[in-house]
Amino acid sequence: VQLQASGGGSVQAGGSLRLSCIASGSIVSINVMGWYRQYPGKERELVATANIPGDTNYSDSVKGRFTVSRDVDKNAVYLQMESLKPEDTAVYYCNADLLDYEIIRRTVWGQGTLVTVSS
Repeated sequence: VQLQASGGGSVQAGGSLRLSCIASGSIVSINVMGWYRQYPGKERELVATANIPGDTNYSDSVKGRFTVSRDVDKNAVYLQMESLKPEDTAVYYCNADLLDYEIIRRTVWGQGTLVTVSS
């Protein structure tokens, strides 16, 4: 099982970016998919998650600016980021809590994609 993230890049403050992440491999079902970010020298922190019933969860720092969504059929999760700020600059990782063909519950991480917001 692997997660492939894309969509990072550089943007000016106030701009927008959309991150995408697709899970592939021996997947039976995915319960939760989401996004985390990591600043240099810091631990990874939650940005937003979305579970199967469609519930979403956001960190306070991104509420109202970021929107997480899922395409269950494609095993994909997206993060639409609006009104970006320099403090959003970080490496963003997608994450999935899933059940594989061996009926083992796993937490899988994508490779990380850099988002840089300039002032």
